[in-house]
Amino acid sequence: MLKCRAVWRKLAPLARSASTQCRHNVKTALNNGRRQAFVPATHMSTGPAGGGGSENTLYVVLVGAACLGGGAYAYMTVRGDSKRYEERISELASRSAKEAPESQPPVAPEPEEAAPTSEESAPVAELSGETESASAEEPVTEVPAEPAAPVVEEEAPTEPAVTSLPESAPAPEPVSAPLTLPSHAPYLLIGGGTASFAAARSIRARDPGAKVLIVTDEPNLPYMRPPLSKELWFSDDPSVTETLRFKQWNGKERSIYFQPSSFYVKPEELTSAENGGVAVLTGKKVIQMDVRGNKVKLDDDTEISYDKCLIGTGGVPRNLQVIEKAGDEVMNRTTLFRKIEDFKSLDNVSRNVKSITIIGGGFLGSELACALGRRSSETGLEVIQMFPEKGNMGKVLPEYLSNWTTEKVKKEGVRIVPEALVKSVAFKEDKLEILLKDGRQVKTDHIVAAVGLEPNVDLAKSAGLEVDSDFGGYRVNAELQARSNIWVAGDAACFYDIRLGRRRVEHHDHAVVSGRLAGENMTGANKPYWHQSMFWSDLGPDVGYEAIGIVDSSLPTVGVFAKATSKDTPKAATEQSGTGIRSESETEATAVTPVASSTPAPVMEHKDEYGKGVIFYLRDKVVVGIILWNVFNRMPIARKIIKDGEEHADLNEVAKLFNIHED
Repeated sequence: MLKCRAVWRKLAPLARSASTQCRHNVKTALNNGRRQAFVPATHMSTGPAGGGGSENTLYVVLVGAACLGGGAYAYMTVRGDSKRYEERISELASRSAKEAPESQPPVAPEPEEAAPTSEESAPVAELSGETESASAEEPVTEVPAEPAAPVVEEEAPTEPAVTSLPESAPAPEPVSAPLTLPSHAPYLLIGGGTASFAAARSIRARDPGAKVLIVTDEPNLPYMRPPLSKELWFSDDPSVTETLRFKQWNGKERSIYFQPSSFYVKPEELTSAENGGVAVLTGKKVIQMDVRGNKVKLDDDTEISYDKCLIGTGGVPRNLQVIEKAGDEVMNRTTLFRKIEDFKSLDNVSRNVKSITIIGGGFLGSELACALGRRSSETGLEVIQMFPEKGNMGKVLPEYLSNWTTEKVKKEGVRIVPEALVKSVAFKEDKLEILLKDGRQVKTDHIVAAVGLEPNVDLAKSAGLEVDSDFGGYRVNAELQARSNIWVAGDAACFYDIRLGRRRVEHHDHAVVSGRLAGENMTGANKPYWHQSMFWSDLGPDVGYEAIGIVDSSLPTVGVFAKATSKDTPKAATEQSGTGIRSESETEATAVTPVASSTPAPVMEHKDEYGKGVIFYLRDKVVVGIILWNVFNRMPIARKIIKDGEEHADLNEVAKLFNIHED
């Protein structure tokens, strides 16, 4: 209706002017015709006579046509506006009827006043445009700038401002949309552990502008796991479970995280980051992998495509079947130690129970036994460690050294139960009862199952990747490649070692080495697995060892030992090297041809004291593994011996390379 009024106000003056001019021209033409009867025509040119009569006739025709056209246009405009007005009124009436309570009849809007309310806020812009054009020919006072204002006030009670907006009304001013996660990552790393972080660092070193996205199901940024079973337990800080900062054996403080949060780019900003960066998407799990489509699917149905992908999913702790079948009461009192949350939980348990039993005599079980044993002297906590072998780390150390290590663990306040095979576990009278196959029974408040790691190969089925039947893990080549654009590193990789054959290693340094190599190969290096990773274990600040290669107690071994000094402890080693994570410094070292010590090194077997020494593991008379017992910062020498792969007639001479007899 407003449009009709505006159009009419524009056309009315023109119509009146045209009509007046038309009548004037007709009258003039008639008068001229009467004068021609009495006044002789004067021929001033060769044109037709009549004093311009033909021109007047043409003018009359044109004006008449203009009047008819203007009238037709006005009629059609008014009719169209009227039709649109009736449709809008019907729409508003039907909408009001729907919104009103069923018990009340719909309130029909007034014909002349309801139309402006149909536009709410949108007509303000339309009306301003119309009034501007109208003001060129009529005073502004004739058309109010906001004629709909009073109508909105009248209709407000019956039609709420939000719900009464018509479908044709423009949407409100858009609010800035929240940043979304990247749908594509040039480098996608699955898993937030050491292998992924090492790969990300390697990728960025070779491709400074690379954009790397790490996806992890943990809520934490990448961190190192070894302190969870070592140094964190020896911290004097009561808030260590919150700060996750610890003192190394050398007294220096360090965080468990590789880098602070400021080091990383926010995931939603990775795509627009000019210089690239590393982003970590926490709390998200990759549940499906489309190798052909180069994309993965997360547990929230988000899809992310990639150019190159690394699988660094690590592993999950194994559990005993007898525990899994024992019911919720037993499971709720059992810890599978692996993550930060497990450390926090076990720390809390150790302060609120009287007894903890650790099942497992490997690296993790022995380290936790020593750590909790130290705490037992302060709190009276009973710490029990049981394992099927005769001594601690019986699958790794030769029997004589395993037995000697067991005595060291006992001195830490741990009760040892060797040759223990668990038959059943039950919860009775507020205690866990562990029944062994030989009839022995152990009662405790809490169990820590440290019986190994199962490689996480959940993506193998959807991705069509091969899992090794002997060692477990994703089967990859010497370049850690499973497919043309997919690599695997860390605990989940079953790789081909060009020196030692197919292997799978579950240690921190291997995650560093394999992650770094995978990152290099993802940027086009095409390098084979060349660097032998090492691992280490500390049974407190006084006893520790470093190992490399295949260390299996079923292999023939030769040990060369010497008397230890105060310098031959993990604490002294870190004070000298300045680092607590020893492998991070030694992996960059390259061994030169060592100079053997001239001091004789007698082979000692089955002696009472093994302060420090070297244990060689042989396969077909070739050294395939070496343990440095309380001998530190000599790993490059051990690595070179394995790399050479030579037979040695006298390992006593080889032991001289480590200078273990020097004070």
